[in-house]
Amino acid sequence: MATLTVLAAVLFAAGCCCGGAGSADRQGVVTMRGKPLTLVGPQLKAGDAAPSFTAVAADLSTYHFAPGGGKTWIISAVPSVDTPVCSIQTKRFNDEAAGLAPKVGLIAISMDLPFAQKRWCAAEGAKNLQVVSDYRDRAFGLAYGVYIKENGLLARSVFVVGPDGRLALVHIVPELTSEPDYDTVLAAAKKAAGL
Repeated sequence: MATLTVLAAVLFAAGCCCGGAGSADRQGVVTMRGKPLTLVGPQLKAGDAAPSFTAVAADLSTYHFAPGGGKTWIISAVPSVDTPVCSIQTKRFNDEAAGLAPKVGLIAISMDLPFAQKRWCAAEGAKNLQVVSDYRDRAFGLAYGVYIKENGLLARSVFVVGPDGRLALVHIVPELTSEPDYDTVLAAAKKAAGL
């Protein structure tokens, strides 16, 4: 009996550190001013099925994202629209969205409260994208593997979801204070949409 107990404890410990319960935490993928952060959730890659998720819209209603349906989507995740780099990223994609519609839709998501997002959109004249919040359930961050364990924010990242519901691009920016590679994202979205 004691042998079985020890064996069970060893197997449990091995599972926790080598791919079991703790495998959803990923370190070293992103940094903030050089300090490594921990991402929680799966490590998605191009070709994977894009996860569905719910978030909170500006009017506090539930926003549902279901990939597929023949439309290409750019999902731009930022830590907070109230920071300079996040504001630049969201404005850039808002400006680009007008030239990609109607084949490509754009979603900007952060942990900001919907009130802050609504205020930012009004101040910046952002009308070409859907801005939603992941604050309530962290459903997006956890499903897409970009929830930061240390601070409860989203890692700066951009996902391109093709019309078939599969990820055409996964772009997690290595340094949280840097901008994404806009040209790569836009090229992937145009290719997926057949533009």
